[in-house]
Amino acid sequence: MTGAVLLHMDNVAKRFGAVQALRGVSLNARAGEVLALMGENGAGKSTLLRLMSGVHQPDSGSIAVDGKNMAFATPHAARDVGVRVVVQEPEIIPDVSVAENVYAGALPRRGRIFDRGALRAQLEHDLARYGFTGVLRPEQIGRTLSPAQRQVVEILRALTGGARVIAFDEPTSSLSDHEVESLFRLIAQLRAEGIAIIYVSHRMKEIFRIADRILVLRDGASVGERPAAETSEPELVRMMVGRDLSALFARSPRSIGRGVLRVDQVTTTDVRDISFEVRAGEVVALAGLVGAGRTELAHAIIGDTPILTGQIEVDGKRLTLNSPRDAVRAGLALAPEERKQQALLMKRSVRDNICLAVLGRLQKLRFVSRAEESRIARRYVQELRVRTPTINQEVATLSGGNQQKTVLARWLASDAKMLILDEPTRGVDVGAKADIYAIIDKLAAQGSAILVISSELPEVLGLADRIIVMQGGRIRGELTRAEATEEKILSLAILEDAA
Repeated sequence: MTGAVLLHMDNVAKRFGAVQALRGVSLNARAGEVLALMGENGAGKSTLLRLMSGVHQPDSGSIAVDGKNMAFATPHAARDVGVRVVVQEPEIIPDVSVAENVYAGALPRRGRIFDRGALRAQLEHDLARYGFTGVLRPEQIGRTLSPAQRQVVEILRALTGGARVIAFDEPTSSLSDHEVESLFRLIAQLRAEGIAIIYVSHRMKEIFRIADRILVLRDGASVGERPAAETSEPELVRMMVGRDLSALFARSPRSIGRGVLRVDQVTTTDVRDISFEVRAGEVVALAGLVGAGRTELAHAIIGDTPILTGQIEVDGKRLTLNSPRDAVRAGLALAPEERKQQALLMKRSVRDNICLAVLGRLQKLRFVSRAEESRIARRYVQELRVRTPTINQEVATLSGGNQQKTVLARWLASDAKMLILDEPTRGVDVGAKADIYAIIDKLAAQGSAILVISSELPEVLGLADRIIVMQGGRIRGELTRAEATEEKILSLAILEDAA
């Protein structure tokens, strides 16, 4: 039986300068139902969530809760009537505890005194109630949290104080398989309690597993709505991008050349005895479960983590890595998983971000040539199909996929010999994924050496010439493209005696 409509957005529109972000979109969120919201990055999903949460106000159209029109002037106004959004990139207060982060603004007190005991008990109760026991410690400081832990903090924030409509924006992008299962059990529990769920994800398996209805956006407009049981992945892809992506992992002819990167018996505080090689024209994937040591290895290779023993060679020359600057000078480049925190200057322009690694060669006397900066930025915006009104656009305003392309453009402009791509399509829609895969394929065909770290097995199998599987900070095995299957990769990643 269909639940009552708790949240109704009617023909809402929103413009930011020259960009029309939403073009008359309507949405119904019903009690006890999961509505999936899908579309490419830049389709308008995030803008829609910001309107329903009071971060922005619509230029036209209306928002109603329980049939009553609402004007959410602030996020507090939306929160007061039970509308919550679990954002993809949580804002964490760095120097206070997890418990204080979760209940900020509603801390328990005894008279005028902050009651730490009650706060700890409240968090432990909520962790148990919602299936996240053991994920967080109440006294843990905010700055020490992993991406997955930050996501759980954001989920708990949304659940406090009478939530009636909860929107989840890419909630599983940082979670382990175990934590994803806990989240899905939580969503089932909330649904049974009559809460309306809006679920934004690019992961088709998740959508078909938990959604009742699917609303698809493209270019700021609603393309259509389907019952989840009456549609398919190919139909949704066609609705989202207007084309068939059956050739998602198309491969150009390529020849494998000289060894570019050689990692020889490298040991750090996180990984042990790591040895492998990546050659020109080759895509090598690092696979493994969360915590296997893949990202930690990448940061050691580019000089961000000290190497205790072993060595790194590029083009046969041993490197002394005292900082990432040394790695960049040697031709190594890393596009990190946390692009907003670790790669991009969010308040600077697309041009500034693309040219960041080549400023030295653009200098004349003590000045950087702005004309040359603009020429380089325009070239790579065009080549990588970065969707931005101008190269002077603040990079924070771009979609996730276009931010990722901006990071890639920076390293292409630097003529890096070796690209390390850590979760290159995390939080990216299928259309942008296809573009990024095409970029990787083109670079490999041109002779670049590429190391890809990915948790998505179809991506690993589709991109890689060789697959190196890690577990517990060690390499557990290596598979060629011809012999690799999801089952073989998982067996190496999971089994303790795999070798």
